[in-house]
Amino acid sequence: MRPIQFQLNGKQVSAEVAAKDRLVDLLRNVFTCTEVKEGCGEGECGACTVLLDGRPVTSCILLAWQVSGRSIVTVKGLPAAALDRIERVMKEEHAVQCGFCTPGFVLSIYSLLKEKRHPSREEIQRSLSGHLCRCTGYEAIFRAVERLAAEGGMP
Repeated sequence: MRPIQFQLNGKQVSAEVAAKDRLVDLLRNVFTCTEVKEGCGEGECGACTVLLDGRPVTSCILLAWQVSGRSIVTVKGLPAAALDRIERVMKEEHAVQCGFCTPGFVLSIYSLLKEKRHPSREEIQRSLSGHLCRCTGYEAIFRAVERLAAEGGMP
């Protein structure tokens, strides 16, 4: 076991982790971040996406010790105004159904729009390509991102 410290949703936290412990397990089991979902366990579906130093990563293939000294943001750690806007537009565009994949999509959408105020359709598709959704299809999600961009991106 080895001690690590990192920022989680803006708060300094610490934990004891084994070399093989995955970030998704640490977040869910130790810090009760149940908004971080495990779908595939192989980094393919995007359900476990978190922001690591502001960039989307799949937490199921990241070892917990790798985040020592870094910053992790889950969907609950997003600025309220940004989260409210994303949720509103996704709802209005019918881009959410069962919700299992939604936290991962939301984090990637936030990151994309923070980085690029007016992404092209191709940039949106590329940014969200690591996410799988079995319910909505992707067109409604792409429309939601385009609408968010048209409304000014993320603050």
